[in-house]
Amino acid sequence: MKTDNGDVPARTVLEERIRARRLTFEEFTEFAEAFARQHNEQGTLSVRHLQRLAAGRGEHGRPLGKPRAATARLLERIFGISIEELLSPPEAASRVETDSAAELRRMLRASEHVDSSVLALLRDQLGATRRLDRQFGAIVARDEVLAKITQVSRLLDHSLSPSTREQLAAHLSELHALAGWQALDTGNLNGSWRHYTRAATAASQSGDPGFAAHSAAGQAFVLIDLGDTGEAAELLETAREGTQRRTCRLMRSWLAAAHGEALAADQRRAESLRAFDQAHSLLPDASTNGDGPYVVLDHIHLGRWRGHALARLGDPSAVDVLTSALDRLDRTFTRAETSLRVDLATAYTALGEVTEARQQISHAEQLATDVGSHRQRRRLQLLL
Repeated sequence: MKTDNGDVPARTVLEERIRARRLTFEEFTEFAEAFARQHNEQGTLSVRHLQRLAAGRGEHGRPLGKPRAATARLLERIFGISIEELLSPPEAASRVETDSAAELRRMLRASEHVDSSVLALLRDQLGATRRLDRQFGAIVARDEVLAKITQVSRLLDHSLSPSTREQLAAHLSELHALAGWQALDTGNLNGSWRHYTRAATAASQSGDPGFAAHSAAGQAFVLIDLGDTGEAAELLETAREGTQRRTCRLMRSWLAAAHGEALAADQRRAESLRAFDQAHSLLPDASTNGDGPYVVLDHIHLGRWRGHALARLGDPSAVDVLTSALDRLDRTFTRAETSLRVDLATAYTALGEVTEARQQISHAEQLATDVGSHRQRRRLQLLL
């Protein structure tokens, strides 16, 4: 076999593109590894695998299987075309270009039809998905959220209307934020961070600073789980300062409570309780989201959140606060109940009340298993 850049005809568009860069397979795999690190991609590519992809067939001439999704995405980002086109014969490139132009026209026409009724439908679908997620967890709702991200991303990429783009961007930011929370709950911190980063990118196109602050808060929760509590508190402080009165009172209250959690995780008791007092004073009587980011916060959930902070701080009053919140909590918020019971177990353990702690641990373990919460199971393991 000749060298990578020999005179034999390229067998695939991938091989053709690598030759055009005047790289050997070894040099290209080194470039791809560096590209993946710089762009936070998970795909990997060995020389042997690249040779098979470039040849368009597997070992001993067997049909070539589709590469892993992460590898496909890496190659697509490097070359800017689909994996199907990269693995096709070069002589099919002109047909692919024609098909690509037709696809572009179809998507541009489809995006023209995104009106208020379509946007309302997308919001309704997201509302239904959230309802499933809060009760059954990511194990039921995750695939639907990821599918919606792909759908809305395509509409946003091809929309030419500024007002429609803003609304689609806000919706995409919400979807990535939900996917980020699901990934965090299932123990995928890296995936969670990526979703919140993409939520922030979409938020920058929405024209509403609340979405950017919401995305930053999500990143702060990831940092807390990583143990970088000081950075989390700083990030939330910056998010609060950046919004001030540019968002509704509900959103400002939610950000204050999130800041309180980060401060409690960083063992800054006085500052944490002050942030929760600010959240309480900002919380409106009617907790409606309006046009801003979707957040769930009322006096019950704020009490649950404050109790979580008190449990982190080892404050004896945590039990009363958490018990009150549990008594009033809507039981369709299964994941919230799971977290609350873990907090109660933590608070009882700190007080040396072993029997009560074990009861909460047992109940929380079952709920965490039901919703697939690796995050809460990990917290429970620390108590055992």
